[in-house]
Amino acid sequence: MAQCVQSVQEFIQDSFVPLVAALCSEEAERLTRKNNLGFSELVKPFCRLTSEVHMRDPNNQLHVIKNLKIAVNNIITHSPQPGGIRKLLNDVVSVSQPTEGLVTNVITAGDYDLNISDRSVKASVPWYNNWKDTLMELNTSTFYSATTPWFESYRESFLQSMPASDHEFLNHYVACMLVVSSGEPEPVEQFLKLSQEQHRIQHSSEYAYPKWFIPNTLKYYVLLHDVSAGEEQRADSVYEEMKQRYGTQGCYLLKINSRGSNRGADEQIPDPWSQYLQKNSIQTQESYDDGPYTVISNRNADHLISADLDNDIQDGLSNNFKAHPLQLDHLSDTSSSFDGTDYIKTTSSLHESKKTSSGTPHGACLTLTDHDRIRQFIQEFTFRGLLPHIEKTIRQLNDQLISRKGLSRSLFSATKKWFSGSKVPEKSINELKNTSGLLYPPEAPELQIRKMADLCFLVQHYELAYSCYHTAKKDFLNDQAMLYAAGALEMAAVSAFLQPGAPRPYPAHYMDTAIQTYRDICKNMVLAERCVLLSAEILKSQSKYSDAAALLIRLTSEQLTWMGMDSDLRSALLLEQAAHCFINMKSPMVRKFAFHMILAGHRYSKAGQKKHALRCYSQAMQVYKGKGWSLAEDHINFTIGRQSFTLRQLDNAVSAFRHILINDSKQPAAQQGTFLREYLYVYKNVTQLSPDGPLPQLPLPYINNSATRVFFGHDRRPSEGEKQAATHISLDQEYDCESSHQWKELEEQVVAVVNKGIIPSNFQPTQYCLNSYSDNSKFPLAVVEEPVTVEVAFRNPLKVPLLLTDLSLLWKFQPKDFSAKHNGETKELACGNDMIGAEVIAEFLINSEETKMARLKLFPHQTGELHILGVVYNLGTIQGTMMLDGIDPSIGLQAGKFVYNGMSVRGRQELEIQGPRLNNTKEEKTSIKYGPDRRLDPIITEEMPLLEVFFINFPTGLLCGEIRKAYVEFVNVSKCPLTALKVVSKHPEFFTFGGNTAVLTPLSPSASENCSAYKTVVTDSTSVCTALMSSASSVNFGVGTGSQPEVIHVPLPDSVLLPGASVQLPMWLHGPDEEGVHEINFLFYYESIKKHSKMCHRVLRHTAVICTSRSLNVRATVCRSNALEDEGKGDNMLVFVDVENINTSEAGVKEFHIVQVSSNSKHWKLQKAVNLSEDKDYKLASRERGKLCFKAVRCKNSGENYTFADIVFGNEQIISSASPCADFFFRSLSSELKRTHTQSNMFHGAAKQPFDEAVRLIQKCSEVDLNIVVLWKAYVVEDNKQLILEGQHHVVLHTVGKEAFSFPQKQGFKKILGNSDWEDLEQESPEMVLLKFFRPENTSLPTRPTSEQLSNLIKTSLHYPESFNHSFHQKSLCLVPVTLLLSNCSEADVDVIIDLRHKTTSPEALEIHGSFTWLGQTQYKRQLKSQEVYSLQLKACFVRTGVYNLGTHRVFAKLADQVTLFETSQQNSMPALIIINNI
Repeated sequence: MAQCVQSVQEFIQDSFVPLVAALCSEEAERLTRKNNLGFSELVKPFCRLTSEVHMRDPNNQLHVIKNLKIAVNNIITHSPQPGGIRKLLNDVVSVSQPTEGLVTNVITAGDYDLNISDRSVKASVPWYNNWKDTLMELNTSTFYSATTPWFESYRESFLQSMPASDHEFLNHYVACMLVVSSGEPEPVEQFLKLSQEQHRIQHSSEYAYPKWFIPNTLKYYVLLHDVSAGEEQRADSVYEEMKQRYGTQGCYLLKINSRGSNRGADEQIPDPWSQYLQKNSIQTQESYDDGPYTVISNRNADHLISADLDNDIQDGLSNNFKAHPLQLDHLSDTSSSFDGTDYIKTTSSLHESKKTSSGTPHGACLTLTDHDRIRQFIQEFTFRGLLPHIEKTIRQLNDQLISRKGLSRSLFSATKKWFSGSKVPEKSINELKNTSGLLYPPEAPELQIRKMADLCFLVQHYELAYSCYHTAKKDFLNDQAMLYAAGALEMAAVSAFLQPGAPRPYPAHYMDTAIQTYRDICKNMVLAERCVLLSAEILKSQSKYSDAAALLIRLTSEQLTWMGMDSDLRSALLLEQAAHCFINMKSPMVRKFAFHMILAGHRYSKAGQKKHALRCYSQAMQVYKGKGWSLAEDHINFTIGRQSFTLRQLDNAVSAFRHILINDSKQPAAQQGTFLREYLYVYKNVTQLSPDGPLPQLPLPYINNSATRVFFGHDRRPSEGEKQAATHISLDQEYDCESSHQWKELEEQVVAVVNKGIIPSNFQPTQYCLNSYSDNSKFPLAVVEEPVTVEVAFRNPLKVPLLLTDLSLLWKFQPKDFSAKHNGETKELACGNDMIGAEVIAEFLINSEETKMARLKLFPHQTGELHILGVVYNLGTIQGTMMLDGIDPSIGLQAGKFVYNGMSVRGRQELEIQGPRLNNTKEEKTSIKYGPDRRLDPIITEEMPLLEVFFINFPTGLLCGEIRKAYVEFVNVSKCPLTALKVVSKHPEFFTFGGNTAVLTPLSPSASENCSAYKTVVTDSTSVCTALMSSASSVNFGVGTGSQPEVIHVPLPDSVLLPGASVQLPMWLHGPDEEGVHEINFLFYYESIKKHSKMCHRVLRHTAVICTSRSLNVRATVCRSNALEDEGKGDNMLVFVDVENINTSEAGVKEFHIVQVSSNSKHWKLQKAVNLSEDKDYKLASRERGKLCFKAVRCKNSGENYTFADIVFGNEQIISSASPCADFFFRSLSSELKRTHTQSNMFHGAAKQPFDEAVRLIQKCSEVDLNIVVLWKAYVVEDNKQLILEGQHHVVLHTVGKEAFSFPQKQGFKKILGNSDWEDLEQESPEMVLLKFFRPENTSLPTRPTSEQLSNLIKTSLHYPESFNHSFHQKSLCLVPVTLLLSNCSEADVDVIIDLRHKTTSPEALEIHGSFTWLGQTQYKRQLKSQEVYSLQLKACFVRTGVYNLGTHRVFAKLADQVTLFETSQQNSMPALIIINNI
């Protein structure tokens, strides 16, 4: 139980005290009223004796009485009214509330910190180890006070309000004070009248109330003398007369009012009455009459209480609350009942309390001497009057009992025999008949024993009292007088507990039997409650908290409700005390504490005690909060919200309802709807109190702040027919980190080109859409007159839909002029809707448990700094949760189809985005710091141009290498002209806008099916086999040695696009060489003519998705020709081109036609086709392969221009040196040119090293710079129409003898499989790449050239007749002239050694080819100049006929200026066979 101020012994002693009646004359009452007090009130503070009192028991043994207290009450002749009792008990509890502002009593129980009471010391020790120490600390603390003072007030008022009954005498009056004023004319006669009045009240059958202890009641005569107004001599004379008449022991002269009412202001006299009268000064009591003999004037009460209190009293309080959801059994308390527990104090107390107000001073005419006189009066009355009377009565009763029972000795001495003898088994309660209505006559011996026991109990003679109670109990049980037996059991148990020295244990079973008898048999809940209160305190003092809790809960069971004996107020108080018992146990049961506190709170609420109900629920919430018991937590918060709202604690109500809504509720939809409606109703009342205050924070719906996205600019235009708008960026696109990084690289690339290779230090990548993944550390830039769209992620956690109306953004704007020279000083301008326009969404419906995005726009009309703070809206619900217009709400409601129920509140939610965690420095790594996130703080800059791009006839599917012509439309939709339009892409080989000059760009033909995208001319039929020459420079096509091929200038007319203007430009597209789906990014860059300080440029993004399918596979090989034609005119080579149709006819392609093969190079050109078939038309059906051979010769010019040679296989020549053929060739070659340029720079830097230079010269001999372009046409059948597609494939030949391909190859597959089969396997076999480990510093060229490179240094050729006729009969030796041609392929002088010595390594060679001999020198040394061809005349000697191989010579070479020799044999790859015939 809760901690109490008094000990258990003090509590019980003060609950049962001798009662003394007071009967005052009107004049005496007038004297006391000078002090705003009645007579009983006057003496109340002094009714406790300050010294010990002695009396003798029937055995003449001295008995000591300590701390004795008596009660003096006015005589009230009617029993108390039930309505007044109920009201007063309710008021006693309601006015006793926890005091605010005092130290909170917080006790730590494991994981719980419980705020138990209004004040007391703060204990924060673990429960299981130091709980007893904590209680001792609480009990011994100077700051200690009751934890539940309302319970003690209720208990005190309840015990004092108990009316007297016939089965016990504890509440019967023992004596009567007759009080008369000395100022009356005949005081003695007045005493006689009062005595007669008392006799009439006691013995007349007219008055059944009050009850008197014995017929011969002690009368004590008090003469009240007013010192300040009366005559003291007269008072003394009257007193002398009284002593002669009544004896010195039966009268007293009490002098009061020593001072007048006009006391000095400087005097401070203590007021001992306030603490007694404050409990009674309840202003809501019914009115009472002022007369001294009056009773409660409200005679219209519901019922009157009989002496036995057996009638059931109906509860007059209205209970508008449903049954508690956490209750074990749902109680239907439609009409709760009150029993006798809800009675008020005695009517005398009520009468006195009405006469007294807490604000009026008491005892104004009394001095400290008067206080002592009153105290002395009570002591004299007790010593000389009351106690001798009680002692005498006890002796008389004892003697009567001995004589009537025939006992030989006193009751006291026979106690041992009675209780040690054989015991008769007692019948159980259930076996006894209900004889609670049995009445004993007043002179019955059983009642005399009980009367004697009660008298002994009142004077603290507990041992004798216990003996008498025990004897009476047996007699009552034998007579089956259950009401009397229960009373004897109750007091026997209390007497046993109070006996000094504790000779026997507390008989708790006595109390249990008494409670059961009162409740079940006698139906008297008043007495049952008294038993419970007494026994619980006793059990608590013995630390039997579990038993005490069970006892308290027993009186609140649901059975009492069924029987109509339940009282909500009583049940609430007892449940609360039971909860405190659970928490005071050795092993505290915290959850049981919380559970019973909730039950108590529910009963408090039913009893109308709203504040106590709120307190109980709040204390229980400490346990349930955050433990995952969401349903219980929801119920508690809901109740707290309702009670707080009833008590007008609106902030607490809002907070409680907010907790219900913001937690993940597991309630059904109907309950959540109820919670939401209650919340809105409470919130509306709160906002009405301060309509001009700031908008409150709303808890619903949830906002995922980190998912907030901000978009700058207009929405993307939709595509119109063949017009496809640039994809740019929008809120509908998902964020891709890799793609974002690519866009950033493209923008940095074009900015570097514009700024001559340097990225400015203040460069800030353009970000149109900001989210949680973007870099938000800098203030974003927005353009004036362009909308700022904020996407807010709302989530509805409830199972009921939410309706947001008038939804808009909350913002703050600071206007600034960034174009001014004073660096943008803030202008003092009024900020309103004329500067920022805000879009308002009229209705925004979020279905149950739905996450929905709201896009809200702001329209800035002036430059400055914008801060987006949050959203503002009206939160409401739709009407009901049932079927609405045939729509099931569980499916989801569409906007515009719902019915608004009118309940909404306006509020806001802030958008607070936490930036990324910093992790750069050591301090940031060791602590938790977050960087800024400025996505909601854009800077509004000056007006900028705005470009829109549309693509016309842009294809979605191409063949690999296909050329398609499309158009691009550029539109300036702003009010500013734009310039410096460029486009940058990672795939510049995919598209072109044509060359820099109009001559190189073909005219735009009409869009017809057979119209070619190339620039063509009709050719002469005689020029089929020979090449047609032309030349062009890479600079004309935007590709140079020092330029960025990815950045392409868009050829706008006059380089400016005016506001509102549009222009269409042709764009040629080239299908990527690899099949599949390709995403190609275009970034359009443009600037304003007027330079701005904040924003220098703008960009527009477009992603083209192209699906390519297979077309042709082109392979090419170049090798040196052995024939040295046109001696002295240079080198020539053979080019072999293999073309295979790998198309799978998926695109409806019938066949491919090779229409032209072109070469372009600075040093080589195709001269003619070798072995061209007469058909001239090369057709390749599916999976067919064709082989072409061409002769290539060196170009005469060695400038920077490329030489283009076209070999045409039809009647129409495609000008390969013009757009778009040359464009795509140069773009595909740009990466190769860049690499070559880097290597040449490296070689120039290493020119001082002759060793490396020599290696480079030797390597260069095997290199060739020849590029082959195969142009084709494909015939496609689509929709029963035949289309002609065009395309080109590029093959770059680097090295002599090394095969090159038109598209990237997978490592190893091409060599192992056939030309047309390896592509099918590449998707099945995983690609394996060897790891390459290298050192960055080891970048020098290899020290020795390879044998293959050395073999290409000198080219040799033998010229001889294929057959030679010789007559061996005439001449045995046959001499044949042979010419050896040596060609220096390098650009340096070469020393050559020709060794003619015949050395055959294998015998098979001798057998096959035979042996011959060279005549003349066997070794020649010559030096060949750069590109020189040298002819050496030799003679071969044969001795017989046969076939001979003349290629037995060996050629050694080295660079002329090198000391270190690199020599290797220059063997011919093919044998030189000669036939010798005999004639």
